Amino acid sequence: MSKQREKLFTDFPPVSTEEWMEKIITDLKGADFQKKMVWRTNEGFNVNPFYRAEDIKDLKWTDNLPGQFPYVRGTKKENVWYVRREIEVDDFHAANEEATSLLNRGVNSLGFHIHRENITSKNIADLLNGIAPDKVELNFTTEKGNAVELARIVVDYVQGLNLDPMACFGSIEYNPFSGILQEGNDNPDWEDKIVEMIKITAPLPRYRAISIGGNLFTDAGAYLYQEMGFSLSQGNEILNKLIEKGIKPDVAAKKIKFDFGVGSNYFMEIAKFRTARWLWAEIVNAYHPVCTHDCSNRAEDDTCRCAAKMNIHAITSKFNQTLYDPYVNMLRTQTEAMSAIIGMVDSLSVRPFDETFEVPTEFGYRIAVNQQLLLKEESHFDKITDPSAGSYYIENLTGALAEQAWKLFLETDEKGFYEALKAGIIQDAVNTSAEARFKALSNRKEILVGTNQYPNFNETMVDKLQANLLDECIGSKVEVAPLKKLNKSRLAEPFNDLRLATEKSGKRPKVFMLTIGNLAMRLARSQFSGNFFACAGYEIIDNLGFDTVEEGVKAAREKDADIIVLCSSDDEYATLAPLAFDQVKNGKEIFVVAGAPECMDDLKAKGIEHFIHIRSNVLETLKTFNSLLGIA
Repeated sequence: MSKQREKLFTDFPPVSTEEWMEKIITDLKGADFQKKMVWRTNEGFNVNPFYRAEDIKDLKWTDNLPGQFPYVRGTKKENVWYVRREIEVDDFHAANEEATSLLNRGVNSLGFHIHRENITSKNIADLLNGIAPDKVELNFTTEKGNAVELARIVVDYVQGLNLDPMACFGSIEYNPFSGILQEGNDNPDWEDKIVEMIKITAPLPRYRAISIGGNLFTDAGAYLYQEMGFSLSQGNEILNKLIEKGIKPDVAAKKIKFDFGVGSNYFMEIAKFRTARWLWAEIVNAYHPVCTHDCSNRAEDDTCRCAAKMNIHAITSKFNQTLYDPYVNMLRTQTEAMSAIIGMVDSLSVRPFDETFEVPTEFGYRIAVNQQLLLKEESHFDKITDPSAGSYYIENLTGALAEQAWKLFLETDEKGFYEALKAGIIQDAVNTSAEARFKALSNRKEILVGTNQYPNFNETMVDKLQANLLDECIGSKVEVAPLKKLNKSRLAEPFNDLRLATEKSGKRPKVFMLTIGNLAMRLARSQFSGNFFACAGYEIIDNLGFDTVEEGVKAAREKDADIIVLCSSDDEYATLAPLAFDQVKNGKEIFVVAGAPECMDDLKAKGIEHFIHIRSNVLETLKTFNSLLGIA
């Protein structure tokens, strides 16, 4: 039987790329291959409909093994990642109890967020009571002005336990540029601060001290190549400044960690993490770090290869989380977690699905942790190392992303990351990308299920939305800052604003589907129209069909409809639309035709104004209807 299996494909002759192309061209029946089959990414390169072995034969890294420089396939030989849970620390005893409980439920990495006024030796001791720093990854963040003080106290505490310093691991994260990116506030003393952070944490060699916030770009709506290019530029500037101030290259590199966001572009995100490791390895290697201890991972010229390993903490995206149909956020974060793990990250935080409308509940947090545990314990993602290796598609994505990210890195590095920040160049680039994505969502070229496509028709969120999150959900306020800052709005917020306005108005408009004529077309168009208007929270009244226009209009008025949508075929619109409009035009109802028939200009000449179709800007069209209906 096994020999028969070995010969299974020997009876089939090989098929060349040319033969595949001939078959595709034939099936396209004259349509343009480039327009129909080739996808142009936001990253600026084309993706073909199929790839073959010949497409990866010139890629230099495909013969590398996991754990081998330049670490495209991961910095380690096995796919072990830390399951991280973030804890906002207000009460230190309560936070300790929560952390201890989490460690008994599969979490092996803790992220403590501590407010500046609570940074004391006693509080840190209470927080870490009973938690072993040599068994658990411990991560600490605070306001950037207090990171040095926090680092000093944490290092003193861990040293006081008399543990092997090389057994203790984690981070005390200082991001020198987060204030500019998020609030527009400059940090002119950042060079001295990063040196101080390195020196304070020196007794704990495996504690990272400098954080590169690539996730800030993701959460602002950046494209993947921008997140990588700007993050690498930021990392290189910090690395260069540390070396200039006397920190050895290997020490400096090993104190830097990268926080990356992870979005829903599944395969592209996998490629992103592979690309980021590769490019960072090349950057660090250019400084020729020399091992300061006995290490077998050296190049022939004694360059330390360990220093070139990028430490990646991945955080599922905030930008694409939605207020409406929030359970869909679980689906988003699950695929995002899969991308990160397959991409071989070092640690991962999954955002709770409910953080868009409330302070996350214990249920939301528990689900977020369990999403990782399911991938580990039931799907066995930790048992396979870099499963994407050899995939013609992902290997090509890795190379194409690397090219675009490296180009942006060089452009930014020539200017200098900090100087580019002060000039607003980076913020403008990211915010321009975010605006393009907002526009794409409005046109349904980008889809958020439950928001601009397939909305939950009868869902309401005003009653669930916590007061302190209301402003965030209906658009961030404009604030004056010394420097430009990144966009803070989530992708769904324009639609949130629209639908919340409907809810708060106290009037839910009724949209009546006047379905008539061709069965297939009227059903398709009524479904399209229902999804379209439900994005604004309108009540949808669908129908099986009417024999006459008069019957349909009468039924609509019996339902007290505010909008009547004619759903039929293009051929029938020339006759049916004028008939329906004549009966509706003197009433209170707004008349809409579903589709863009060839006779549209003739119908407009008869006074019909409103048409909805696949080329409509959904958001702007619905804003118009809200205005016509008196909804602010």
